[in-house]
Amino acid sequence: MAEPVYGSADAARKAAKPVGAPASAASGTEISLDVFAKNVAGTSDQARLALAKRLKDAGLWKGKISSKFDIKYYGVLVKLAEKYQGQIALNKLIGDTTPVARLDVLTGILAAGGDGDGGPTTTKQTYITSASQTAKLLDAVAVDLLERKLTKAEKAKYLKMINIEQKRQPSIQTSGKGFSTTQGGIDEGQFITEKLEATDEAKTVRATDAYAIMMQEFGGLR
Repeated sequence: MAEPVYGSADAARKAAKPVGAPASAASGTEISLDVFAKNVAGTSDQARLALAKRLKDAGLWKGKISSKFDIKYYGVLVKLAEKYQGQIALNKLIGDTTPVARLDVLTGILAAGGDGDGGPTTTKQTYITSASQTAKLLDAVAVDLLERKLTKAEKAKYLKMINIEQKRQPSIQTSGKGFSTTQGGIDEGQFITEKLEATDEAKTVRATDAYAIMMQEFGGLR
């Protein structure tokens, strides 16, 4: 069989396929945990041992490492998958469209000093408020903007809107040694204010108040 001929060294490098490395997402396409785990299981003992060492260095593997693909090995890949999904969620939140691969996430953990030794961890939390928690805030904003309290039906409508938005925008917390940052989530007060300000009733109240103030200012002029 004739050897392939490449027009340049770059072409040859692009055509080369690494031996023993677990397959990852192609062209940035996300692959499932089970597909990734199956790819890892299908590599050589040497490749699995090398990956196990990296997982150990990252703080995801506790205890003695092994090349044997068993329930412990799979469990560590589950931990890596959690970090992977956290990074995907964070990228979507901040608008980063760079393709993410599990091994890239692992490399990032290693570069940061490892997860087990104070390296950064990312957690996603969805906070859903109840009717009782939101009722007072709704009335306070309504009295200010509409000069009245909301009806039960109105409160239920806005509570539903708030809860939908809270599910759509979970808070993402990234923490590590000496730092902790939180992004995402919604400000209930601001959300309610924006929704009520956009109503025709609120616009009418503002216009009426402005007219009343004008009449007070110029009422004495004849």
